[in-house]
Amino acid sequence: MSEKKMAIIATKGTLDWAYPPLILASTAAALGYQVQIFWTFYGLQVLKKDLDLQVTSLGNPGMPMPMPMPVLLQALPGMQSMMTGMMKKKLKEKGVASIEELRELCQEAEVKMVACQMTVDLFEFDKSAFIDGVEFGGAATFFDFAGEADICLYI
Repeated sequence: MSEKKMAIIATKGTLDWAYPPLILASTAAALGYQVQIFWTFYGLQVLKKDLDLQVTSLGNPGMPMPMPMPVLLQALPGMQSMMTGMMKKKLKEKGVASIEELRELCQEAEVKMVACQMTVDLFEFDKSAFIDGVEFGGAATFFDFAGEADICLYI
């Protein structure tokens, strides 16, 4: 029996959306899957050495907040910083690994991290801004792996 494969496309670059691909990838790798994450568009923020990931409740009505907050208030200056601080505090209180820790765990488990070359070029990112071990490739690189994957996820 051949090794199972899981392919993930990660497109989001916020603190809350950085967790799902990293948690799923590290778990799958621990279960013996060969895993590749194709990071594209805003998802590339998660691969940067210097992280400044934020979370916002705008456009995310499912985000649990300590008190009901009208959308208009969520748009006020400083609210995104407040929401990010609240989320970081909650993650720490609950003992959830940081994004940095999850990235390292994925790399140790040989999860292949592929940064979308087209997006790197589009936004004129400097490749040296990304963590070590990141590979760069286009959609064809993703399809080579995903075409044989047992599980394919879009996050």
